[in-house]
Amino acid sequence: MAMESATKLSKIEQAKAEFCGLDLAPRLAELAADGWQSLDEATLTIHLKWLGIFFRPVTPGRFMVRLRLPSGVIQAEQLELLADCVDRCGDQGSADLTTRQNIQLRGLLLEDMAPLLAGLERLGLTSRQSGHDNPRNITANPLAGIDPEEFLDTRPLVEAIQNRLLSADGPRNLPRKFNVAVGGAPDSFLLHNDLAFLPAFHDGQLGFTVMVGGFFSAQRNELAIPLGLWLTGEQLPLFTLALLRHFEQQGNRAVRTKSRLMYLIEALGLEAYREAVLASYASLAPEAPLPLAHDGSHLVQRAPRDGLGVNSQKQPGLSWLGLHVPMGRLDAAGMLELARLARVYGSGELRLNEAQNVLIVNVPNERLEALLAEPLLQRFSPSPSPLQAEAVSCTGNRYCSFALIPTKTTAQSVLDQLDQRLELAHSVRMHWTGCPNACGQPYMGEIGFMGAKARKNGEMVEAVKIFLGGSMAADPQLAELHHKGVPLDELPDVLESLLVERFGAKRLATQA
Repeated sequence: MAMESATKLSKIEQAKAEFCGLDLAPRLAELAADGWQSLDEATLTIHLKWLGIFFRPVTPGRFMVRLRLPSGVIQAEQLELLADCVDRCGDQGSADLTTRQNIQLRGLLLEDMAPLLAGLERLGLTSRQSGHDNPRNITANPLAGIDPEEFLDTRPLVEAIQNRLLSADGPRNLPRKFNVAVGGAPDSFLLHNDLAFLPAFHDGQLGFTVMVGGFFSAQRNELAIPLGLWLTGEQLPLFTLALLRHFEQQGNRAVRTKSRLMYLIEALGLEAYREAVLASYASLAPEAPLPLAHDGSHLVQRAPRDGLGVNSQKQPGLSWLGLHVPMGRLDAAGMLELARLARVYGSGELRLNEAQNVLIVNVPNERLEALLAEPLLQRFSPSPSPLQAEAVSCTGNRYCSFALIPTKTTAQSVLDQLDQRLELAHSVRMHWTGCPNACGQPYMGEIGFMGAKARKNGEMVEAVKIFLGGSMAADPQLAELHHKGVPLDELPDVLESLLVERFGAKRLATQA
């Protein structure tokens, strides 16, 4: 594989080899003055993504910006800046919470980019290397530092990893995108990442076991596997860089469908791959102790908490309030009000989790009653229905040219209908995605939905494939295909039957 990637480059790799997209940063104002139509295809669709700027073919002239929010932590003043950007876009503006504890701003113009990136930098934010073949936003326990159940606060470790990857010696041209996660609590949400560090003991010392190779794609889906190594927290940044350096040098650049990390692991064999990564680590720090051999056992044992409602922090007298953001979609007014509530009632800090919800943290218990009476909580409920609480959705075909259906509006409409028909004693985690690229992670849901087409009455109509059985508990499982094509107008009835038959839902009296 390494020889092939060194001698034959795909069309995309040839474009990437011309220059690094980071070099466009000082030229953004110049590019905007010339107009987005003047940009060549590679600059428009590839290189700008190194700055987190995404051209959207379904909204020509309007761009999306994806941030980096390590651990999903954001401050009120930062959210206010983002709200102002969205507000200036008028009806075109919105923001999406993502499944990587992140925010994507939509509807921006190319002339917005230079001042936006400068404003982000002033407030300690960045969108750098958040797209295309780069290490993406690093996810972690959204409750880190306030969680009564955490084994350790992972925020400093995540920050240190990001700083190392974005430094001058960090990777600039990976073969494909790369996802990193750091666990610090019993919750499992990590194994769909290329590299996941899970809390684990070695000779009585708390550190991390290493999992590698997880990914979702249109061709293949895999959970990460044990690499057989254990590290201290201090070793994580250097180890991540070493692993990515090896991937950058040896990954497949000839066939993009076989360029994710798992393919490299399989090509080399797990033992040879482990030795190669250790050699890369040793080359970066010849005097440092190497990671230790490990059996892969760890402390992660359950599906992630939804974080919703009032929850006591580990700090006495403080709580966090988790709010459900329907389908993760925000407008400027909602963003500003969330920032205000975080300032007035908490410490000004908010957290984002992978279920696309928002947590207001560090709220003194004596202020909870007033916070719970705020009008915004009628829109962003702390106690949504079991169907709504853990519903996750990609952006859908309103903004994405790959999506085959409008995922967010479809999901919301279907769940609203079912809330009128059913009652459930517990939440059901549902993941909605618009296409096989699986940005909405349908394989992780107890029920997953993927946009599709189906034939009905002799015509092709919008539909979904249905997947069942995904689990993020102690024995993680990927969901498997249950139905290859349900027309959207039939979906409420089909899903109602599934929920009754398999998830213990009961029909309300009027629906019996």
